[in-house]
Amino acid sequence: MPDQPLDQPAGLPAGHPGHHPNLDPELRAALERMPLPAVDLASLTYEELAAQRAQINALMAEAAPPGSRVAVENRLVPGPEGQPDVRVRVYHPADAAPGAPGLYWIHGGGMIFGAPEADDALMVEYAERLGAVVVSVDYRLAPEHPHPAPVEDCYAGLAWTAKNAAELGIDPARLALGGMSAGGGLAAATALLARDRGGPALVLQLLVCPMLDDRNTTPSSHAFAEAIVWDRSANLFGWRALLGDAAGGDDVSPYAAPARACDLTGLPPAFVDVGELEVFRDECVDYALRLAQAGVSTEFHLYPGAFHGSDMFVPEAALSRRSREARLSALERAYRT
Repeated sequence: MPDQPLDQPAGLPAGHPGHHPNLDPELRAALERMPLPAVDLASLTYEELAAQRAQINALMAEAAPPGSRVAVENRLVPGPEGQPDVRVRVYHPADAAPGAPGLYWIHGGGMIFGAPEADDALMVEYAERLGAVVVSVDYRLAPEHPHPAPVEDCYAGLAWTAKNAAELGIDPARLALGGMSAGGGLAAATALLARDRGGPALVLQLLVCPMLDDRNTTPSSHAFAEAIVWDRSANLFGWRALLGDAAGGDDVSPYAAPARACDLTGLPPAFVDVGELEVFRDECVDYALRLAQAGVSTEFHLYPGAFHGSDMFVPEAALSRRSREARLSALERAYRT
């Protein structure tokens, strides 16, 4: 992590991506007050990454603690066949009625860091606002655990959630799947596995700025060689950690990189969003369009002036509030169908 403190003087240095002319004015003002520290993955070895993971996870988890109306419990559940158990973090609203809607959530972190605790505040908000029981999975991380370990952990946790829906207080007919960034890509991949393995049934796949394509050939992938939070070099690092030398080649599974999937028919309804100023923009646009063309009911949002994760880092901005409300509304509609 950089030595530059978060409380450095206001203003951004020349050439900083925060000077992009399309950046939302509220987001720019927030960055000038408190610039986000960059994570320079390009200069890290995998060994150094492992040493810094706890520090990076702590940065991601700088949020308000869960509210008292939501009980939070960690559980170990069966992992993939022949593999270790998987930890899940269950958020249960105190006033949830029996047969509540369910949300199975997959955290972000570029495939290489992150933990369910980083999303505590967000999961508590979903549980409270939707009256939903949320199950967040702690999947194994690359490079120590390359593909297919992360997605298989995610699928195992989803299968356990559906199988134990009654015990958890979830209506199995109202189970949604979601994730952000790498978690959004893993959610898309888990939805593909659920389709191809005959279940569980899902009412929605909520794909928040998902990481979908290891090839890094889109215009936005090249345009944001320097970006706020997550740039091209970081993205290449994450995909290499997950896939090794196979990254960008001809033999990558769609369960690793969902953009590789040739057939998107038969998937659950989808919600996809992404910021204008991020590496993932074009792959998300393309995936949402292909879902719709495959007959999958799809809602898509491209947020002008937003950078990757801006709604998490600058939650008070109007653009951030609008994006969070759109996701909640999509879940509410899915639970009513």
